Amino acid sequence: MYDDNTKAILLLSSYFSKVKKDEYKPLTVIEYGRFALWLHENGYSPASLFQQLDEIADSWHGSKGSITKERLKALLGRGVAMSLALEKWQRAGVWLITRMDEEYPKELKKRLGHNSPAFFYGVGNKHLLKSGGLAVIGSRGISSEDEKYTSDIGKQAASEGLNIVSGGARGVDETAMLSALSASGTAIGVMADSLLKASTSSKWRQYLQSENLVLISSFYPEAGFNAGNAMARNKYIYCLSEYALSVRSDEGKGGTWTGAKENLQKHWAPLFVKPESEASGNRALMAMGASPLNLPVDHVDSSSWLTGLLETGLVMASKQDRQASMDLFANKDSGKSD
Repeated sequence: MYDDNTKAILLLSSYFSKVKKDEYKPLTVIEYGRFALWLHENGYSPASLFQQLDEIADSWHGSKGSITKERLKALLGRGVAMSLALEKWQRAGVWLITRMDEEYPKELKKRLGHNSPAFFYGVGNKHLLKSGGLAVIGSRGISSEDEKYTSDIGKQAASEGLNIVSGGARGVDETAMLSALSASGTAIGVMADSLLKASTSSKWRQYLQSENLVLISSFYPEAGFNAGNAMARNKYIYCLSEYALSVRSDEGKGGTWTGAKENLQKHWAPLFVKPESEASGNRALMAMGASPLNLPVDHVDSSSWLTGLLETGLVMASKQDRQASMDLFANKDSGKSD
């Protein structure tokens, strides 16, 4: 069913169950990215490992010895475990795409390069992965005011045909996604854990069946919650989107703050924030260059105010970037003349 390249990619970089203490762990995203790039540059494919493992392992000298022949051999020897796990997940409707597949989101791969995940597991309408949209992120614990703001954004995005991209967690994520979906909109949920469980959850199931929703994860479908995984997946939310909105974050702590700050630094998606908030992170993000996104007073009766505000903010951000670049070059020229 899967070709040898896909099998090799999964064996190298996916879990199929919890790893025991004495077992080798699969390659991390960074490890696999570097190794896959080296394979390509040296005329190998992932499938080459099945026939040329010794030759490849003896030639590889990267990652300070963390990718050893013994580790590669152990990971590639998990074929039975992989087959059993894939069969179980497929029965639940879970599919798989790798970086080599046409369905893999090209914009994410373009932005992250060889550090993009080797694969995504998913359920639902995979075609939504190329639809872009508005990333909406924020804290799990939110006030009634934040909840209404997020809900209004989700509903308006649906009415304007703007896809919502979020993390599927309680709080801002769920509110944005469910508000859009209940208004016949579409959404992408980038899960940090429990994809298999989410695929049968009553809150998502009807939208998966109507193909208005896709849930994906770069972690194996039965993975439990892990703070590191939650932080790592934030970049994928931004890289799947055209715009991003941080509803609430606390300065200096939490995944929302870390992800929004990284997005500003990497320029993945223009960042907006809810301006009327007591949250310290919102104010700090605006000071760092994020744009405020105020709801218009008459937004209920306005047909396309959200897209208009996002595009206006995008133009303003572009002007600021150009001015910053001009200032930088001016300072360099000034320094040379001295």
